[in-house]
Amino acid sequence: MDDVKQLVAAIQKKDLKPIYFLMGEEAYYIDKISDFIENNVLDEAEKGFNQMVLYGRDVSIDDIVSNAKRYPMMADRQVVIVKEAQDLSRTIEQLAKYAENPQPSTVLVLNYKYKKLDKRKALYKTITKNGGVVFESKKLYDNQVPNWIVGVLKGQGYGISPKAAQMLVEFLGTDLAKVNNELNKLKIVLPKGTQITPEHIEENIGISKDFNNFELRKAVGEKNVVKVYQIAKYFADNPKDNPMVVTVALLFNFFSQLLYLHGMTDKNPRSVASALKVNPYFVNEYLTAARNYPMRKVSQVIGLLREFDVKSKGVGANATPQGDLLKEMLVRVLG
Repeated sequence: MDDVKQLVAAIQKKDLKPIYFLMGEEAYYIDKISDFIENNVLDEAEKGFNQMVLYGRDVSIDDIVSNAKRYPMMADRQVVIVKEAQDLSRTIEQLAKYAENPQPSTVLVLNYKYKKLDKRKALYKTITKNGGVVFESKKLYDNQVPNWIVGVLKGQGYGISPKAAQMLVEFLGTDLAKVNNELNKLKIVLPKGTQITPEHIEENIGISKDFNNFELRKAVGEKNVVKVYQIAKYFADNPKDNPMVVTVALLFNFFSQLLYLHGMTDKNPRSVASALKVNPYFVNEYLTAARNYPMRKVSQVIGLLREFDVKSKGVGANATPQGDLLKEMLVRVLG
């Protein structure tokens, strides 16, 4: 994210702000920025007296203000970091008074995860008006995470194939901290310069390169009945690692994209990749599926997936094993 890079670059240049209010749904960047400030603003000799880490569940706004108003000892500034500040959400607006006239020698950092300030209220306006920073860390969409993985690995001297990146996203979801942890595991065992493949993912993370939602989607699109049933059996035998609700959601998204594709007049691969927001590497899968599933069938499948989404959550199918439900659903999708 460019705004993260700009923020970090400014901190590196000692262009420091009195308040950093880090908020939003994606905790990864909040932690990264907060950790960077914690590790780099003060040197080791200064940290003992001038760096304090507080936790929202243990302090009040008055405690935070009291610490922020202290003067640094034998240093130009002090750093006060409040982790889990979202635990103070009911009283957070009381910080507006301090934000009107923040202590210039204090760098106050608030990690306000999974929540956002109301931009109409005093605290947001006061922080931004008086030289502070309000940074919103937004959750990435599913289709943005593979490119994020590519970018992170490229910056660290690694490459990754589109299929391998997609496997990670489909197995781990959009939690960037979780994805980053798995990338770190790969970097421990693979030398710099490695192009990470599905085989590397299977060997080191435990995601099957042949039996996963990505391969199921491809087999369904191709109407490869044998492959679909092989994967369905594997999922039924390993339900913990392959929850049906995830499979249904992925197929629902796939057929929704096919519906959009059927409505397009320009089916040039580049136009399709742009419109569906998918990597060009996967466009042929969508074009193949569109040939195999006319628009009317796609609409029927979307309705069918809605029905099985409800059943997979236990409504109207309490006694039916998830594996049996999955097989029934796929029979009807392919039919």
